[in-house]
Amino acid sequence: MGRLFGTDGVRGVANDELTPLLAMQLGQAGAYVLTKENEHKPTIMVGCDTRISGDMLANALMAGICSVGANAVYVGVIPTPAVAYLTRKYKVDAGVVISASHNPVEFNGIKFFDGNGYKLPDALEDEIEVLIKNNMNGIKFPIGANVGKIKYRTDAREEYINHSIQSVNVDLTGLKIVVDCAEGASYYTSVEALKELGGNVVAIHNMPDGTNINANCGSTHMEEIRARVVYEKADVGLAFDGDADRLMAVDELGNVVDGDQIMAIVGNHMKSKGELTGDVIVATVMSNLGFFLMAEKNGIQVDQTKVGDRYVLEHMKEIGASLGGEQSGHIIFLKENTTGDGLLSALHLLQVMVETGKPLSELASVMEVLPQALVNAKVPNHKKEKYMEYPEIAGAIEKLTEKFAGEGRVLIRPSGTEPLVRVMIEGKDQQMIEKDARELADLIQNIML
Repeated sequence: MGRLFGTDGVRGVANDELTPLLAMQLGQAGAYVLTKENEHKPTIMVGCDTRISGDMLANALMAGICSVGANAVYVGVIPTPAVAYLTRKYKVDAGVVISASHNPVEFNGIKFFDGNGYKLPDALEDEIEVLIKNNMNGIKFPIGANVGKIKYRTDAREEYINHSIQSVNVDLTGLKIVVDCAEGASYYTSVEALKELGGNVVAIHNMPDGTNINANCGSTHMEEIRARVVYEKADVGLAFDGDADRLMAVDELGNVVDGDQIMAIVGNHMKSKGELTGDVIVATVMSNLGFFLMAEKNGIQVDQTKVGDRYVLEHMKEIGASLGGEQSGHIIFLKENTTGDGLLSALHLLQVMVETGKPLSELASVMEVLPQALVNAKVPNHKKEKYMEYPEIAGAIEKLTEKFAGEGRVLIRPSGTEPLVRVMIEGKDQQMIEKDARELADLIQNIML
């Protein structure tokens, strides 16, 4: 068995790779590891997205939690960032989200937050994994009055809405907003929050049935919302993913405004108000070159991390940054929440529109998005970190790096979750960079397979 935990919890096809048995074991081992220092009877909050497999896995997980003597609080269908926030607010010992984010319905995932609402460091995940591999060796299973119990709360989503509204002071009266909820966890929270702030909301894909999450909708499938914004003559479109920790936007002309552009817009506005701590934004190496050029021009420092919102967060905590995120729309406002938060990102973006009185297309022009080509090379998983050990590949990369020096860049990185090496080239000519990226990916694949 390979490492259970990937870059974002334990993921797999529900009832096949991610079975109720594994969910129960994760409940047992996770509850034990995260609460073993406690003198009191620990409590763990559990929430999920709208997937049909959520009930099955949540109940198995909570059975595991109770079997080691901890209590569970089940808050039902709720965005991932809501669990991160409410774990802190309710002062419980840990939180768990059952979600596979932007993946199709057959997948599901289990991710843990500690008592402060932060994703777990690798060392704690490893500890949980070792316990499962050793058949829970060393865990005591209580009996009688000492087993745990489950409490069900239906008010949690309202508390998350209230927190979001109180965090960002904005009046949306007069704004027409199309919201794509991805048939996921934001189907209620995002629509209600925007309405409470006075927005004229047109909600699409907000009728989840357990099987339609992310199906040709949400932040990974923007075609429909782009067309709908133009048709409705709306001011803005907001697209969430299945667990609502990321946001992509659409301007009034139907153009996509991605995570880099949202960070550029909000970051500059925060800087102008003295709210961008240290005038720093934390971004990953995958952010568009245009983002770095925008920052340089506007006196903003960009600190780069590996790909993955957990690495962005770790660095933000380290330096005390207030804003960070990814091109994919995971944006973290660390003063308000401890993880990517689609609703907070939306409210901050809308706040800039309201306070400047400018349309989103004009705000987005603060940054020129340079053409980007991303091609995957399929390689054996155990070799994916070693691509530079092949002289022919190293030579080809060096040659391309020289070619694009000054007006583009070449970035090669192994995938954190799949047997792939990702080739990304940025430059001014889309056709040229696509051709070069494809040729390099083919070379890597042919040599390493």
